[in-house]
Amino acid sequence: MTNIYVGNLSYRTSSEDLQAAFEKYGEVSRANVIMDRDTGRSRGFGFVEMPDEDAAAEAIDALNDQELDGRRLKVNVARPRESRPRRW
Repeated sequence: MTNIYVGNLSYRTSSEDLQAAFEKYGEVSRANVIMDRDTGRSRGFGFVEMPDEDAAAEAIDALNDQELDGRRLKVNVARPRESRPRRW
């Protein structure tokens, strides 16, 4: 399973739009645009999970620096989240 980070998303791009863009390259297990808890608005990035590593690599190569909803995407393999101290 490959987890892909997609940055510089338009605020109007939905999870369904993201999934449709990546399905051109293979099966998508999950696509999720990250939403702000307080405003309910997109935070401008998301993640896509693809089970086939070759299809994921092809999608990353094809979609990185390409336009979706008027914005140039930044697409790469997602890195594990860094642990940060909890803010109160």
